[in-house]
Amino acid sequence: MHEWALAESILTTAVEAAEKEKLKKIKNIKIAIGELQQIEHDIFKFALGEIIKLQGDKLKGVKTTIETEKSTLQCRNCEHKWSFSDIKKKLNNDEAEAVHFIPEVAFVHTRCPKCKSPDFEITKGRGVSIISITGEK
Repeated sequence: MHEWALAESILTTAVEAAEKEKLKKIKNIKIAIGELQQIEHDIFKFALGEIIKLQGDKLKGVKTTIETEKSTLQCRNCEHKWSFSDIKKKLNNDEAEAVHFIPEVAFVHTRCPKCKSPDFEITKGRGVSIISITGEK
């Protein structure tokens, strides 16, 4: 499942960053999930919890905080800005599923709502990232 792979990557990255910073224990990991990624939050949280159980002492008792980052798309032609939620309603199930796995597919299924140009960029709300890691040295 997509959410499990992302959860595993986040936790692996957090452990590597903690080791680099010489943290003995990680207390909290703050995660941002871009709206365009369309992650199932319940599945993602469950995956984090299960993977944490398998990681041992470094992640024992760690708390995870998840924030959704709203998307912003901007037309390169007219500079109009809009959000993914504005276009999501217009996508069929197959199109929405394709964007879920590969957010760049949005470029195939949408146009600027103002000038109808297909030339736009995703300026915010794409991907999954670690905002912060706190722990004990």
